[in-house]
Amino acid sequence: QVQLVESGGGLVQPGGSLRLSCAASGSIFRLYAMGWYRQAPGKQRELVATITSLRITEYGDSVKGRFTISRDNAKNTVYLQMNSLKPEDTAVYYCKADVWVQGGNYPQGYWGQGTQVTVSS
Repeated sequence: QVQLVESGGGLVQPGGSLRLSCAASGSIFRLYAMGWYRQAPGKQRELVATITSLRITEYGDSVKGRFTISRDNAKNTVYLQMNSLKPEDTAVYYCKADVWVQGGNYPQGYWGQGTQVTVSS
């Protein structure tokens, strides 16, 4: 019913930048909060950043001041600008969206398939 397609991952050197995008499509009645989470090998999935439909943002402590989340409500798309990347930022980055689908009774969370970000020299 809802598809989240992520793009923008890849290999970057320490100190470099990447911009991730996640576009939501499908039977969307209303799109609420969107966000990014990441999971490194052997670790639990953790919050990177979230943004509400009113553009209220929240960031994980490890990315504050380096990453910026934004969204384009007209395109149902969320972005993550990542600057000053560090090797410890290496992970699979997942997009999440809270969506009220057409004909649904309440909002539900949907996940993208993930995009790999590798920070290495």
